[in-house]
Amino acid sequence: MASVTNTQRTMTKQELIKAFYDNHKEMSDYINSLTDEQFVYSRNGKWTAGQQFSHVYLTLLPFPKILPSKEYIVQKFGKIDRPIWSYNTVIENYFKTSRQAPQQFIPEQVSPLQKEIITGDLQRILLTIQQLLDQYTDEELDTFVIPHPLLGKLTIREVFYLMTYHATHHLRQIEQNLE
Repeated sequence: MASVTNTQRTMTKQELIKAFYDNHKEMSDYINSLTDEQFVYSRNGKWTAGQQFSHVYLTLLPFPKILPSKEYIVQKFGKIDRPIWSYNTVIENYFKTSRQAPQQFIPEQVSPLQKEIITGDLQRILLTIQQLLDQYTDEELDTFVIPHPLLGKLTIREVFYLMTYHATHHLRQIEQNLE
């Protein structure tokens, strides 16, 4: 896993972008090392590795649409009106939710033939998100708000703390499913 050290302090923008990218790349590399049988294996009704991969990709789809317009974000969602959460606080609060994916993020069955397509699409969206995040100042990351379906209003930095963790969370679920 990409190093997310000293998670009580605020990660710099570059640390956040790097951890976000590295954790998704680690998941992608792992998925691409799986056999077709491992990719579609499910135990106890859990999502397959392919479905986990697709889910992580689906959760990233909104960001290239919303991040380009800072004005829209501020106008539609406002700015944060509470103390900023650390990485650990975001994850702790996430674990207090149902952790049930909203319908639009629930993956269909995924065949091994789709692995390469999802990998390419994921790589493109990660690069787009990196470029978009790089256009934000640290102050904007800490004040502009985006709604999260389970946690409510989060700063952009907090959302990406969660998204950084999200890839690792699903990678660990895949590993457990395949044990």
